Amino acid sequence: MYFFNLLLLNLFPVIFSKKIIKWYETNKRHLPWRETNDPYKIWLSEIILQQTRIDQGLDYYLKFIKHYPNIKSLAAASETEVLKQWQGLGYYTRARNLHLTAKYITEKLDGRFPDIYDEIIGLKGIGEYTAAAISSIAFNQSYPVVDGNVLRFFSRYFGIKTDIKSHETKKVILNRAESLIDKKQPGTFNQAVMEFGALHCIPANPKCPECIFKKNCYAFTNKIVDKLPLSINKVKQRKRHFNYLIFLRKLKNGKVTYLKQRTENDIWKNLYDFPLVESKTKILLSGARKIIEKQFGIPLNHSSVAGSKEFKHILTHQIIHARFFIIDLPKKQKVLSMNSDIKNKWVEVNADTISKFPIPRLIDRYLKENNIFEG
Repeated sequence: MYFFNLLLLNLFPVIFSKKIIKWYETNKRHLPWRETNDPYKIWLSEIILQQTRIDQGLDYYLKFIKHYPNIKSLAAASETEVLKQWQGLGYYTRARNLHLTAKYITEKLDGRFPDIYDEIIGLKGIGEYTAAAISSIAFNQSYPVVDGNVLRFFSRYFGIKTDIKSHETKKVILNRAESLIDKKQPGTFNQAVMEFGALHCIPANPKCPECIFKKNCYAFTNKIVDKLPLSINKVKQRKRHFNYLIFLRKLKNGKVTYLKQRTENDIWKNLYDFPLVESKTKILLSGARKIIEKQFGIPLNHSSVAGSKEFKHILTHQIIHARFFIIDLPKKQKVLSMNSDIKNKWVEVNADTISKFPIPRLIDRYLKENNIFEG
């Protein structure tokens, strides 16, 4: 009996990998990055799909491939152009790192994507997960991937009852994945376990009754599927109040306003938004009028001010409460802060040019709801 159990234990990785790969070949979604072993395209898809649903990420992937079909074309683009293509995806550090890495590969590696895991993980913006995905899918190297889908699937299957966000839990699951990965087709195995978590072992109401692993799944056999994975430490979200000032000036050809690039180390770095005053609490119209007069040197008896409704914008670690205040400027009225700092130079834009600048989704949402250049 002992030797029989030992034999089953040794065969388990083979049985598991064959089972999951067979399921994958039948149930997988047909996606363009799964039809290639080009490391550039696989890298691009993995970066885009971080913190992004596939249905949203697919459109961005296709758009990027159209504009930048290879690493050299991505490297040749300006950062502003890349950020504009990325607009709406969020987590803009991904786009900046993508661009920097493309330039590095083009300039330092003669455009050749590294084919060794230790070199891949050394590239800016690439961590263990992305390096493993590229290594296994593009170069058939045996490095397991552990994303949120794999963490959830394995924590239920193996009955791992520690905090899913902890380093220790991730290490345990990574070790499990290393023992199970199919050495002959690691890329297919990795995509299979991720796809199983994404389509079958989903967060709420997983498809347990028809699951191919239900007989051996710890969570299912012990009736604790809804209890796993265990998440103890909830993300704390900081509340911020953004007061955007839209200075509108009427010219012969219509109205113009001003954008300002965000150069500080904060959210949306290097994107453009309207001049901003951040406050600890919500500012009413009267408070905004005082700021406009004192900080920007505009006599309000010569300018009208109108405030918008509040726009709530939720990020992973922050909740932004934003209001937009429109200030109609006389033609010759100067704004004290304008162009006072070359680094933070304000850019004059109109209805035709504003679309050329990469802007946060919050600003884009406001502009779609309010045509500020009308009238």
